[in-house]
Amino acid sequence: MQDIYEELVKVRARGEEAALVTLTSAHGSTPREQGAKMLVRRDGSIMGTIGGGRIEELVIKESLEVIKKGKPKRLSYTLKEGEETGMVCGGDVEIFVEPILPSPTLFIFGGGHIALCLASMAKMTGFKIVVVDDRPEFANPERFPEAEQTLVADFSQVFSQLEVDEASYLVIVTYAHKGDEVALEGALKTRAKYIGMIGSRSKNELVFSHLRDKGFSPELLDRVQAPIGLEINAQTPEEIAVSILAQLIQVRRSS
Repeated sequence: MQDIYEELVKVRARGEEAALVTLTSAHGSTPREQGAKMLVRRDGSIMGTIGGGRIEELVIKESLEVIKKGKPKRLSYTLKEGEETGMVCGGDVEIFVEPILPSPTLFIFGGGHIALCLASMAKMTGFKIVVVDDRPEFANPERFPEAEQTLVADFSQVFSQLEVDEASYLVIVTYAHKGDEVALEGALKTRAKYIGMIGSRSKNELVFSHLRDKGFSPELLDRVQAPIGLEINAQTPEEIAVSILAQLIQVRRSS
């Protein structure tokens, strides 16, 4: 048991994904007692066991789905000798599978007023923050103390320095249309879970037109939330940040 908890700490430290399986109820002749645990990694490998056999195979498959969707799940099985479970014992088991996921990273391109509000709010809701701007006075630890990293870099070159994956959220709020377009071009080449860009519909359509001319497909451009944020008639930087964060949470919880 302790080995699983130690491995959980290591999994979190490495930023990996896994699922913790707990046998919450066991009645009758079952191979393991209540409280048995198993750790399922994203590649399907396991540590520990809840009894082996067909039930364990099914639970591993369910666990991989839990990791993918990021939502816990309760399972129940009836074990009967000779049935498709492959068990030679009988009884009922209930199992709880919970995802072990790293904190998602929010990359904010632009260090202006909206970014300042968004970084603070997003940190409180469990996001790791990275801020990118090509102006040193707008991307520094003093301005963004909640950020894991602040980078002063050209938006066209910074993506080679960023570890953007399927759990990443990209928010583009630079100080100029050209900066937004350059950042979006780089963002579309990533596997980010979310891409949002600030701006009016007319401005965004102009950016999209330029990117289509560069060969970006309509399907790729459809990934972009633009105008960014939920429609709440936001006007101030604080309100706009709230609308963006609400959309980030909506995407995070509905996947």
